Amino acid sequence: MALTYSSMLDLQTDLIQFNLLNSLSNTNFSSDLLDNNKPSLIMFICNHCPYVIHYHGELVRLELDYGKNINMVAISSNDIINYPQDNPEKMKELWSSLGLSFPYLFDDTQEIAKRYKAECTPESYLFDSNKKLVYRGRIDDTSPSSNYEPSGRDLRLAINNLQNNKPISDEQFPSMGCNIKWKS
Repeated sequence: MALTYSSMLDLQTDLIQFNLLNSLSNTNFSSDLLDNNKPSLIMFICNHCPYVIHYHGELVRLELDYGKNINMVAISSNDIINYPQDNPEKMKELWSSLGLSFPYLFDDTQEIAKRYKAECTPESYLFDSNKKLVYRGRIDDTSPSSNYEPSGRDLRLAINNLQNNKPISDEQFPSMGCNIKWKS
């Protein structure tokens, strides 16, 4: 595990289009399927990263609290040759064990991660209903070694402000976690 920080894609970037395998249905899921009337939360995660595992409970709470009001999508871009625990079948198993239902997509070519400038897992990107990036970075300031339970404070504040037509602060903090496992 190499601790890595996100590179912070520019705010107001347009939602980057994707068409990737949904590990839950074994069919492709496209950004064209997102409800245009809702904001969209795109998260880069993977199965094995301890930082992502630290947030499993928070992912469940995020879906319970916001899943009806925002589009939620998770994407794994890791090299599955060297990290087989991140393959689509294991992704589906993880989602089933967590009781999650939003799409968990596999970015086999890693092209989507590169276009998002994703560097680590977990990394969050929140787009408003006009498909403009309004928040990117960490879920909150906890980590596996912090001895604190995740609250989702940073990401939740951005979602709540967006839903309540309040400004979202430009002071946003990078995610930190395991680096994306790039193919050689």
